[in-house]
Amino acid sequence: MKTQLIVMGRTNKVYLKEAITEYTKRLGRYTNFELIELPDIKVTASWPKDKIRKAEAEKILARIPERSVIVLLDEKGKHFTSMEFAKKICAVQGQGMGLCFVVAGSYGAHAELKKKADLLLALSKMTFSHQIIRPLFLEQLYRAFTILRGEPYHNEG
Repeated sequence: MKTQLIVMGRTNKVYLKEAITEYTKRLGRYTNFELIELPDIKVTASWPKDKIRKAEAEKILARIPERSVIVLLDEKGKHFTSMEFAKKICAVQGQGMGLCFVVAGSYGAHAELKKKADLLLALSKMTFSHQIIRPLFLEQLYRAFTILRGEPYHNEG
């Protein structure tokens, strides 16, 4: 199964890059994983936020492969436990589809992108920066794959 994480912009903090690199490497043992960092939209100060969101959505949608289940990380999305998240991934694997996770830009996702998503996923009720969400999400994705393999990484309490 092909698994992608599409994000807007590049990570500029060394410690976050190291965590992203580590979890990307780990994920490679379980899935054909690809992290796609799209360049930020070049904007002027006069651009309204919705115009920025629309331009980002167009860029993101152009990179999503056909036959992919699209999961958009969104603060208003559905909450899952790690076990429930692993079961969702297992269900997608059973369909023979790719899995494409998306983190929109700092102004959030455009309505068109939300409409195309098969699932809106919230990692927490708290708000995180677009920089920190990447390693947090990758850790949870890695955890889900270890759960599916019955490996001891996940501690069921």
